[in-house]
Amino acid sequence: MTSTATESNPLATKPVGRLIVSYAIPSIIAMLVSSLYNIVDQVFIGYGVGYLGNAATTVAFPVITVGLAIALLFGNGCAAYISLKLGERDIKDMNAGLGSTVTVLVIIGVVFMAVGLVFLRPLLNVLGATENIMEYSRQYVSVILIGQPFVIVTIGLSNVIRADGSPKYSMACMLVGAILNTILDPIFIFVFDMGVLGAAIATVISQIVSFVIAVLYFTRKMTKNVHFERQNIKPRANLLKRIAALGFSSFTTQIAFAIVNIILNNALRHYGALSPYGSDIPLSAMGIVIKVGGIMISILIGIAIGAQPILGYNYGARHYLRVRKTYALAALSATIVSVGVWLVFMFFPEEIIRSFGDNSPQFVEFGALCFRIFQGAMFVAGMQVISSNYFQATGHPVKATFLSMSRQILLLIPLIFILGAAYGIIGVLYSSFVADFIAVALTTCFIIPEMRRLSRLAKEQSLAVA
Repeated sequence: MTSTATESNPLATKPVGRLIVSYAIPSIIAMLVSSLYNIVDQVFIGYGVGYLGNAATTVAFPVITVGLAIALLFGNGCAAYISLKLGERDIKDMNAGLGSTVTVLVIIGVVFMAVGLVFLRPLLNVLGATENIMEYSRQYVSVILIGQPFVIVTIGLSNVIRADGSPKYSMACMLVGAILNTILDPIFIFVFDMGVLGAAIATVISQIVSFVIAVLYFTRKMTKNVHFERQNIKPRANLLKRIAALGFSSFTTQIAFAIVNIILNNALRHYGALSPYGSDIPLSAMGIVIKVGGIMISILIGIAIGAQPILGYNYGARHYLRVRKTYALAALSATIVSVGVWLVFMFFPEEIIRSFGDNSPQFVEFGALCFRIFQGAMFVAGMQVISSNYFQATGHPVKATFLSMSRQILLLIPLIFILGAAYGIIGVLYSSFVADFIAVALTTCFIIPEMRRLSRLAKEQSLAVA
């Protein structure tokens, strides 16, 4: 493929701002849709069952997060791999990477479901379920696990579809499922009177529909650059290693999030029992706060995902100034979003909590504390997410992984133990506040030298041409 053909790719020629918008908006909607699955369940369960039902979904959240982590390990990794290979014009390896990714997603999805169902009761104990919510948790998680193979493949394929240049189709895969889930939830919960079990069934049915739509993209030959070929079904270890390395940052972010959720659930259960709130109110309220906060994180990840093919292609094609500009615009957009959402959380926490169907004074009071303290420094989250994704998209998985892990594993988990032991349930809430400020300082130490390096490389290129 000639240089002229390479330069005709819109990723190399279109204005960066327009590219980010065209890629990011569908990605944001797709990520928001994924978050809304859990939010919709939480709202309807709150009105139909009460805060004990919502506490059960909080216990289930780490399971969902681990499934997402698996999907992103290979799905997001494959998307980054495809973008880099498109920039290099290596079509053969690109298609081979797709085939290996699909096969491994199917295998891991089925294994994940089976292991979870076999060890369901001890799993729920580890996740922080109390006796009051154990049965609700068992009903909800057992069904959610059945849907995990479909979810894992769907999320993985939607990332590939986006990297193939069809962000709107990628969005549609998730959007159709979310709309269907919103319709089915009240039917199963209120009309069929199935409570949390009905919410889980509605969710899995919707996820299966999204799976079918994602698969149709490849079976009906709608692809633009990548193609699913039978000879590539057999996994190739060398390609999977590269793909997994590119997706490892996203994987560790989600796994760290799941680990933090498990530790946080158990800390809330322990320190909540020693406080006036008890164990179940903190579990339920924190679940709402984290999932509502997840809406903002979904927007940030959507911006990051939208920027990924632009970053990857131009980095592979050595268009360093476009890479730098893409990062700057993505980081600015993410920061505006995170500051805006933070202001809403600071000024209207009680109103948000009440919208989930429980107006008891202690529940609203603790939920407002969670928003104002636990999410109190979320205005710095935009830069963290975009910077980590930058290193992933440009083929620097070690730096991306370190930045992804620093906030959750290296900072937040120790702070939960230290501040919880010192200040009880309030100390647990402040752990997130402190971790965010330290994490953004670390991120700055990585990204500023990297931007200077891009400027230097661009200058060397211009001198060489001259």
